[in-house]
Amino acid sequence: MPVHSSEDQAAETVRQLRALTTPEGAAALTRAAALLDAGADAVAGLTRLRAEVGADLAGPAWGIARQRQKARATFGAEADRLLFTADTLEQAGRPELAARRAARLLAGGADSVADLGCAAGTDTIALARAGARVLAVDVDPVARELTAANVEALGLADDVWVLAGDAVELVAAARGGEVAGCSAAVLDPARRAGGKRLLNPDTWSPPWSTVTALLERVPTSVVKVAPGLDHDRVPDGVEAEWVSVGGSIVEALLWGPALSTTWRRATVVRDGEVHEVTADADPGHAPVGPVRGWLHEPDPALIRSGLVSLVAADLGASLVDPTIAYLSSDAAADSPWVSSYRVDEVLPFNLKKLRGLLRTRGVGRVVVKKRGSPIEPESLARQLRTDARGTATVVVTRVAGAPTVLVCDLTT
Repeated sequence: MPVHSSEDQAAETVRQLRALTTPEGAAALTRAAALLDAGADAVAGLTRLRAEVGADLAGPAWGIARQRQKARATFGAEADRLLFTADTLEQAGRPELAARRAARLLAGGADSVADLGCAAGTDTIALARAGARVLAVDVDPVARELTAANVEALGLADDVWVLAGDAVELVAAARGGEVAGCSAAVLDPARRAGGKRLLNPDTWSPPWSTVTALLERVPTSVVKVAPGLDHDRVPDGVEAEWVSVGGSIVEALLWGPALSTTWRRATVVRDGEVHEVTADADPGHAPVGPVRGWLHEPDPALIRSGLVSLVAADLGASLVDPTIAYLSSDAAADSPWVSSYRVDEVLPFNLKKLRGLLRTRGVGRVVVKKRGSPIEPESLARQLRTDARGTATVVVTRVAGAPTVLVCDLTT
């Protein structure tokens, strides 16, 4: 996946990365990290770093140290052994999810994998750790340099080969279920350009035509796609999976025919546990009914996978509106698939009446949630704020087509 457009800039970045892998570079990175951890700002930190390690190392070391600092939340202590640019860190997935993908990819016996667009090598690392021999391929010399440095830093270099290559050309040449001599493949198309998200899969790099060609020609393959991918784009015989962590979708995957075991899958990782809902065919919509004692907000992976009706059936719940993914039932739900709120009041959306109700009930602090409404939650929360001590969750949505407010979990 291209990280830089300028060949000269890429060559300079490669030179800087190589300088940082020397003993002097490692010392500069350590010092930059210490300054950042001590709270030094960019001006003061860089000034001091230049004086201590020289201008040639100071800028690159400061930049990499900043990315490592950001990466710690995802990669833990290992972040301080890895090299990232801002672009490749944004692309990098969570190590635990990369390990999960690698285990499924190799479960059928594949032992060689082409990582088509290796970026900083985070998928390459997971595959090598899972026991695969990995061919890490990228057209971008910066990505190749990062991957080579990172697998070396983690002691995985003996199982990884980093080569220049174009995913489009390699997939076009794939034969006999293999690509670039490997029996399995991972592809993560670039879905951003110029800081903007590319909504049309045909404009991804590599484009959608390469995605579908890979899934067809290399059945043991997995492709990362945008969570908002139109379901109609998913090829026949290919499993689509949406994965969420902490209430947010973190990845969507297309599993090749040799790996597909169902039609659609929703996966949620919560408190270290993995929960899955699957369907072999479209289960249809959940029934629609009135607002009852409890409101349930489905996990976004469940919504995007189109499998809300399966969880609704388990909960004895119904949709409050045919176009809105809010469920309601008579009882609270102990389920990883929904967040539940006790419904205390239901009223037509009217700011004056809502404010009056909250004032009467002694509520001064609210969390505002919305679906199917143009309101800005933060703005409405400010408008409803008073000195009263009570709290509530205010849900602005549609019920049977009508703009409605649900006041939930009210405390005074």
